[in-house]
Amino acid sequence: MRNNWTIEEIKDIYNKPLLELVYEAATVHRNNQQTAEVQVCTLLSIKTGGCSEDCAYCPQAARYHTDVTVQPLMQKDTVLEYAKKAKEAGSTRFCMGAAWREVRDNRDFDRVLDMVKGVNELGMEVCCTLGMLTESQAQKLADAGLYAYNHNLDTSNEYYGEIITTRTYDDRLKTLDNVRKAGVSVCCGGIIGLGETHEDRIKMLHTLATLPEHPESVPVNALVPVDGTPLANNQRVDVWDMVRMIATARILMPKAMVRLSAGRTAMNLAEQALCFMAGANSIFAGEKLLTTPNPSFEEDQAMFQLLGLTPREAFKSEKEMASLVS
Repeated sequence: MRNNWTIEEIKDIYNKPLLELVYEAATVHRNNQQTAEVQVCTLLSIKTGGCSEDCAYCPQAARYHTDVTVQPLMQKDTVLEYAKKAKEAGSTRFCMGAAWREVRDNRDFDRVLDMVKGVNELGMEVCCTLGMLTESQAQKLADAGLYAYNHNLDTSNEYYGEIITTRTYDDRLKTLDNVRKAGVSVCCGGIIGLGETHEDRIKMLHTLATLPEHPESVPVNALVPVDGTPLANNQRVDVWDMVRMIATARILMPKAMVRLSAGRTAMNLAEQALCFMAGANSIFAGEKLLTTPNPSFEEDQAMFQLLGLTPREAFKSEKEMASLVS
């Protein structure tokens, strides 16, 4: 476990011949993880659209004309029904996303805290992605039973301003710090295909791998271009770029859950299998990732059966730690 990686070291890893890179990543993966185990997560948009941010990739930004219909914060009972169905289908982590710039201390936040308590009581790892958080808000979420908080860096610090102007990179890092102080696990990764260079991807990985503590979860997303957004005409990234990102992330952060996230619908089964071989050990299951398409539970169950994969149980890290202590 290292937090002192240099840009040059990461560049050397990232630029290795692909098969050599995958072999090294697979070896690191085998030495640090149960390779046949994949965590299945479900992501639900509990408040959709109308966001004041200008993230160039996001169809939920109010300023873009997309097919996304603005929907208010869902009711707790409805959310818990989704969570129960996700658990029955094999998900052990349930993530709730709200299209907010930041959390505000109001009635809606109180309702989200109640949802967190409800999902936690189902025995699932509960995750939220709600935008920027203060230290006290992060603590309130922790007290309600929040297991993880997702807040992606998206890209490098240098390229960030080309994608988002309504908040800064430091704002993102401050939220991650607030989450960590509250004792909540950090879920933080990025998106490739935004128009960034390979250098930007390397710099983003460098930021993640040199945080005081590695994120427990690192989602690797491929841009899903959406009509009406500034990046609607971007070319989909090549699957080999996804494999290269996943493999490099696995080598840099051996203990993290590396999540094969948005963009899976464009991958065939063999391509997804290569991502698992390169070190991915988590997926999002269900028909949608917030507002973008995703493979169905049934498709993923068939893939797991064919590849000999099994779902990772909830709270496994804590259970392993408890067994060592006892």
